[in-house]
Amino acid sequence: MWAATDPLLGHPPRITDGEETLDLGAAPVAVVALLASLAGWALLAALERLGVRRARAVWTGVAVAVLAVSFLPLAGDGMDSGTRTALAAMHLAVAAVLIPGLAGRSRVHS
Repeated sequence: MWAATDPLLGHPPRITDGEETLDLGAAPVAVVALLASLAGWALLAALERLGVRRARAVWTGVAVAVLAVSFLPLAGDGMDSGTRTALAAMHLAVAAVLIPGLAGRSRVHS
């Protein structure tokens, strides 16, 4: 998704805060996606380990709520509509893989 933003938008996604500009390169985007994935996996594992009833349903609800909250910064200043669109698409792409992937994974018993 990140690789497509430059050719489609004509510039890499960037956030400007007055004097400073932050270009959102591939590494930060990949790190954030990885951290979100690890946090989601850890929460699901903790819910299952604690014996939370319907852990996957609870986790899915939390994941959807976190996805919704992740869009709030996109309403702020400092980015153009192309960057907003790219970031929203990246959030949705990660969620589209992560939510069904983790919620539907088979539980391994030892």
